[in-house]
Amino acid sequence: MIGALQPWYLWLKAFHIIALIAWMAATFYLPRLFVYHCQVTPGGPESERFKVMERLLLRAIMTPAMLTTLLFGVLLVLTPGVIDWSAGWWHVKLTAVAGMFAFHGFCARWRSDFARDANRHTERFYRMANEVPTVLMIVIVIMVVVKPF
Repeated sequence: MIGALQPWYLWLKAFHIIALIAWMAATFYLPRLFVYHCQVTPGGPESERFKVMERLLLRAIMTPAMLTTLLFGVLLVLTPGVIDWSAGWWHVKLTAVAGMFAFHGFCARWRSDFARDANRHTERFYRMANEVPTVLMIVIVIMVVVKPF
């Protein structure tokens, strides 16, 4: 624990939430772009436009927001008194956060597939995948706010 972080707790928390909002917005939008990308001819002008949008969203917004969320989250965890390590909610939240990182990785792989005109999934797949971060976010927020166990 780093005691010097205590006076900064509310600022760390605020920046963590801001970064999380940016990450979630991009995480909701990228799979939606994949849905639309499935509807166009691979290699065509519309497909090329989607490739640019997907690359910029992932590299300029989604990944930096994820890394910033991680940074401020780690700083919060290192702040004394923030986490009761024996509480069950913390472990559930951490598992859901790991799921968010995994989903981010899957999105990066899917974007890479589209970039090579090698998409292997259907429009329906991406519509369903788009729900995953919503479920994970609900679990995370309930664990942090309600702390049910």
